[in-house]
Amino acid sequence: MIISLGHLMMISSLNSYTWNNFNCAYTIHQSEGTTENDLALVLIHPIGVGLSGVFWHRFAETWFKSGQQYTLYNPDLLGCGKSDMPPVCYYPEDWAKQLKYFIETVVKKSVILVVQGALFPVAIRLIQNPPQPNYIKGLALSGPPAWRIMTEPAKPVQQKLLWNLLFNSPVGLGNAFYRYARRRQFLQSFSVRQLFEKSEMVDDEWLDFLQKGATNLNSRYAVFSFLAGFWRQDYSEAIKSIHQPTLVVFGEKASSISKEGKIESPDERLELYLKYLPNGQACKISGRNVMPYESPDEFVSVLANFVKNNQFF
Repeated sequence: MIISLGHLMMISSLNSYTWNNFNCAYTIHQSEGTTENDLALVLIHPIGVGLSGVFWHRFAETWFKSGQQYTLYNPDLLGCGKSDMPPVCYYPEDWAKQLKYFIETVVKKSVILVVQGALFPVAIRLIQNPPQPNYIKGLALSGPPAWRIMTEPAKPVQQKLLWNLLFNSPVGLGNAFYRYARRRQFLQSFSVRQLFEKSEMVDDEWLDFLQKGATNLNSRYAVFSFLAGFWRQDYSEAIKSIHQPTLVVFGEKASSISKEGKIESPDERLELYLKYLPNGQACKISGRNVMPYESPDEFVSVLANFVKNNQFF
């Protein structure tokens, strides 16, 4: 697919690879005439009803429209988008292993991980078990969870109860809940209340791709794994050991869905991440929790400066 960006063209190609006998999809975004270089960006999309790599399309268009040349690799995580959707519970370690294989066998060059929201634990596990050679040279985090959420593990008993009694219930409670959650009215209400600063940004384009992405009911397993809290662990020591340059970007109206996270203001959250990241940089831009989609121009600007001002080779 070729998208016109004024005097530029963005070329996007959908591809796939096999990992653990599953078909995994990914899209490569390139600018027309881009020359091959030794650095690429790997985009890690959020988990939620209907979400997949499509989340990054506005960012990708803005990235190349601004004149950036680095190629974007945009994988669909297992259970999402056009990748296979086995009916299992997913842990950050599972997606990290998928991405490790993806970087080793498909990308095969130095990368900056660009991570949306609560998928930061996936990047952490990937850094702890990196691709060989270690291609991960930097991270850019868009709206990571409140610090308290990242350092207080969920209770395993509660996780199992949620999964077994609600989400994977033999009486179909999870199925019914997912059918309700993928309704356009619910998606719009949730997006306005929890994700976007400006309600008008919750437009037809956003709602259309969420509804389309949730058409396959098996997409619920990735979402339920997230809601059950299988990603909730104490990552404090792991974060302290991240030596790569790390950019943390928060929305000026950043909020948290969980009760624990609501006690942190955006400034407090920013300061805590800077305190514990050995090589961290942080800033705030307009928006709330999904800046690559809501504020793509500002997000691209701060990310491009981060790439330009650090040595990643």
